[in-house]
Amino acid sequence: MSSKNETTLHIGLEWFLNPDHAPLLIAEEKGWFNEAGLNVNLIEPQTHFDAMQALEEGTLDLAITEPIHLAIDAAKGMPVIGFARFLHTNGGVMYLKGKGIERPRDMSGKRVQYPGAPGLGGLAIIRTMIETDGGTPNAPLTPVNNGFYHTNALVENKADVATLIFYNFEIIEARQRGLDADFFALKDWGIPDFCQLILITSHTHLQKRKQDILSFLKILRKSIDFIHQFPDESKQIYFKRTNCALDDTLMSAIYHATVPCFTHDFMMADRYFNHLNDWLYRTGQIERIPKVESYWTNDLV
Repeated sequence: MSSKNETTLHIGLEWFLNPDHAPLLIAEEKGWFNEAGLNVNLIEPQTHFDAMQALEEGTLDLAITEPIHLAIDAAKGMPVIGFARFLHTNGGVMYLKGKGIERPRDMSGKRVQYPGAPGLGGLAIIRTMIETDGGTPNAPLTPVNNGFYHTNALVENKADVATLIFYNFEIIEARQRGLDADFFALKDWGIPDFCQLILITSHTHLQKRKQDILSFLKILRKSIDFIHQFPDESKQIYFKRTNCALDDTLMSAIYHATVPCFTHDFMMADRYFNHLNDWLYRTGQIERIPKVESYWTNDLV
């Protein structure tokens, strides 16, 4: 039953609905949003849409994204601000063993799969890893865009490596498919670890909807605690809400790999964002370095 004083929060997901979003589905199922007078509308992207544009247009109130996209938007002067991190996994560049790639510098001259190709981001990740491993700076690479279907790109011989992948999804998926897959982690090869999911909004929305956002964050914390404390019930709720069979081997493996990634600490350090800014600038992905305080705040968490 809806609350008479219900207010709606339109939240843009960064990808299709998956275990990364389990806390939101559990909070809905438990009625916690409703009890707080919130009607949370989760919006799955048809493609990798521009969350900042949707926030400015008012079609979204909040959006889930990764720190790299937040920093790039801020560098462009967009009025965006991040305020909470809720998931932190490991990830980076996936490859299949036995195909001539054993260390990052072996990726020189290879075909690189990533959404947004031939944009700079994916190539900057690979080239930084190659250089950190003692390889040639500005190594020749061929960009490939197979959407978010990273594993398929490798299996179908469309690409040799795929970035940016999350361990709890693509690596688990590949191994469940019987592939001998491994990855080079961002943090091990000179790149700020942005395998994290954060919440962002516009500066205007942050002020206008502050109380709603605070209520939302309180429930998000409660839901993450519930997932860790009641793992069996949480899994049953997620699988019910996504119409997935509990004996689905692949989704069960992904779900169990995702649960440990939900964070209790929603804060992020200025030092991290300064490192990210420096890397983005050095690799030509941004033309100016924005001040961290202009696009990230820990005040709400």
